Amino acid sequence: KSMKRKKLKIRDLFFVALYGVRARKGRATLTSIGIGIGIAAIVAVSGISASGRADLLSTLESLGTNLVKASPQAGFFGTQENLPKGVLGMVERIGPVQEVTSTTQTDLLVRRSNFISEFEGGGISTIVTSDELLDVIGGNLIDGRFIEDGLSDIPVTVLGNVTAQRLGINNLSKPTKILIENEWFGVVGILEELKIHPDLDRSVFIGYGVAKTLFDIDEEPTTIYLRANPTFIEDVVEVLAPSMNPENPDQVEVTRPSDALEAQQAAEEAFTNLLLGLGSVELLVGGVAIANVMVMSVLERRMEIGVRRSIGATRREIRYQFLLESIVLSGIGGLVGVLLGTAITLGYTNYTNIVFSIPVWQIFGAVLLALLIGAISGVYPAIKASKIQPAEAVRK
Repeated sequence: KSMKRKKLKIRDLFFVALYGVRARKGRATLTSIGIGIGIAAIVAVSGISASGRADLLSTLESLGTNLVKASPQAGFFGTQENLPKGVLGMVERIGPVQEVTSTTQTDLLVRRSNFISEFEGGGISTIVTSDELLDVIGGNLIDGRFIEDGLSDIPVTVLGNVTAQRLGINNLSKPTKILIENEWFGVVGILEELKIHPDLDRSVFIGYGVAKTLFDIDEEPTTIYLRANPTFIEDVVEVLAPSMNPENPDQVEVTRPSDALEAQQAAEEAFTNLLLGLGSVELLVGGVAIANVMVMSVLERRMEIGVRRSIGATRREIRYQFLLESIVLSGIGGLVGVLLGTAITLGYTNYTNIVFSIPVWQIFGAVLLALLIGAISGVYPAIKASKIQPAEAVRK
């Protein structure tokens, strides 16, 4: 009595395919590398881009898009014109303006001590300002306090982040002084990094009162910072220069610091697309490698295919077996690539001290992409294997 042969289930075929891959570990490893590198590149690039975007967005949220900076336009010879007197009052009269403050740039020399030469102390600016500056620009302190009203007339200073690093002052656990020109100033605060104000990061800040007393510097602003109603921000930007200098509005440069962040984000997105394109090419190369290896595998395993056909395996089962082998190869490469790409992203974000962010859909998408490439790469070898006749396969 003949017994009807049971069809192999997909699960059984999967284990047969897995055995076929495990039987050729060296070849499987080398074949999966191409897919793994491509997936790792895509995950790492996507993750680094997403992390950078998250960091930029958090900076934008803390900064706000309603901050406006205005300063004199550099002239023909690179020198800056002075803003007209009473400019702060002119700006305050603009309706949507909510907060306004100013800074005055000076050429006062900053040194750690009187044993340091003028050349070694160069590159650090001294800026005269008032206590509202930190609130208006959205800055924070690492340590200490800013120049409050009561400190404006006293020889005390606050250091920008880069300045503090250059002077070797990391905290204020001990009383610390620096020389501004030939006057000693006590350090009362250190600022956090101001990502969109590199000029302020490389500065020290003193009050208007002490600047007048010790250095005879008048309260004439060189830069205006303001916050405006976000709804009317474009209107404020448009009328700010004519309001500050009605006779020569072209001599006033008006910028929105948030625009620099948005431009940076656009540039990073363009670069990310380029790198994703390169990662896609690597995936294509990996897919071709898998197809090539699977064709060679079919030729080498003609005897195995013939024996399986002769004991009842159908063409469909042979086709599925080789297709699943190709998918398993690319799937292994995809999983390794995801782990490697995630590790690269994690290392980069820790090194640059930014927010780690990889969208979950990108990880699933990368794995699915690897499986899809494996499936496409395995179609031709699978069809070729299923067409081998048992008699031809066992014939020597």
